[in-house]
Amino acid sequence: MSYSTTARQNRKLSSPASIGVYVFLISAAAFFVLPLYIMLVTSVKTMEDIQLGNIFALPVSVTLEPWRIAWNSACTGVACEGIRGGFLNSLAIVIPSTILPILLGALNGYALSFWRPRGANVLFAILMIGAFIPVQVMMFPLVRILATLGLFSSLSGIILVHLIFSMPVMTLLFRNYYLAIPQELFMAARMDGGGFLRIFFQLMLPMSVPIIIVAAIIQVTGVWNDYILGLVFAGRDNLPMTVQLNNIINTTTGVRLYNVNMAATIITSLVPLTIYFISGRWFVRGITNGAIKG
Repeated sequence: MSYSTTARQNRKLSSPASIGVYVFLISAAAFFVLPLYIMLVTSVKTMEDIQLGNIFALPVSVTLEPWRIAWNSACTGVACEGIRGGFLNSLAIVIPSTILPILLGALNGYALSFWRPRGANVLFAILMIGAFIPVQVMMFPLVRILATLGLFSSLSGIILVHLIFSMPVMTLLFRNYYLAIPQELFMAARMDGGGFLRIFFQLMLPMSVPIIIVAAIIQVTGVWNDYILGLVFAGRDNLPMTVQLNNIINTTTGVRLYNVNMAATIITSLVPLTIYFISGRWFVRGITNGAIKG
């Protein structure tokens, strides 16, 4: 690299615009990282250390006892069994509530992109309208419908509710992704005798790995972080971690254990955080490969 090129790059990095961009990025990173730092530091402090009043200070003595209490013995209501039960409930809700919407959303997007049945645009418009209806507006009708079907306050009921609310977004993602695939590829498969399901499972689905990863990240994060739907539809025996976390934090009897509250919060958020750290590059790749095209 020549001296003149290096000098131009140095001037570009030291320009007011570049400095402003770096200041903004550092400030934005600090805005999001600082609460996580406070939560993590507080979760390994003793209550005596917390009562000193400096939330930014590192712990005088590190302890993992708050994490053990949060997992095994924190009170989530009348029971004091920690949030481990909520973790298993959340897994039981998230896994089918991710697989089913992705499969059905992919089928919808595939049908709307390539087969285009009569009234497809009307059906797609109705689905998109559903995406903008607030959850609170549909909650009472869904309660009545699920109660009539005998699914209210059950694991099947909360999975069905997540499936209903995820259909518009999942269909939009896969439809836009498939619109970026050349029609000639689909026509060639049709000429080779491929039917609706054969083309979908043998051709389209293997090509959909990037958008499937995007959809899985969106769905897992949304379902895992959900509170209101789990509270209303899951039932007492299937309450997810978010509901149990709320019960722990809002306990008003005795001393408020801030270290236990922070430990429980971090444990609850570990799954979506881990997914983002591991699959972040796949998420960006899926978005750039067609998730917002069309």
